[in-house]
Amino acid sequence: MFGWLFAFAVTLHNVEEAILLPKWSMRTGRWHAPVGELEFRLAVAVLTLLAYGVAYLCSIQGPQTVAAYALAGYALTMLLNVFFPHVLATIVLREYAPGTATALLFNLPVCSALLYVGVQDGYINVEKLAWFGPASAAVILASIPILFLIGRKLVGAVKHS
Repeated sequence: MFGWLFAFAVTLHNVEEAILLPKWSMRTGRWHAPVGELEFRLAVAVLTLLAYGVAYLCSIQGPQTVAAYALAGYALTMLLNVFFPHVLATIVLREYAPGTATALLFNLPVCSALLYVGVQDGYINVEKLAWFGPASAAVILASIPILFLIGRKLVGAVKHS
């Protein structure tokens, strides 16, 4: 159940960012590199689909599986994302950073609950999560510039056709 709730929370968060972040990124200087609407929306669409994909796999594969740890790692990534960059950016810039509201209202409680219940119910264990979580975060973070690049290439291809 928490897997689907997680995917829904990610969806809400990514929709907020898809609407607000590209314009915001154009004026934040060094805090966030400017990103176009279409390339950003492609990236968050892929990451949103990934959330549903791992939720689905986890629902059919069950506890202590790669899917369970992929879901937990993604949840840990989104939990850290609440604070870095959303809350931190809002404080440092003294203005609202897109995604902060949904990060605090949805990602913080859902991801915290998913990880807590997952450990308590034996779905995942802390020792495996200690290495799978950072690995998941690294893969997700590394995928973002790649997805932006793909998005820019697609936008360029559409403009030239």
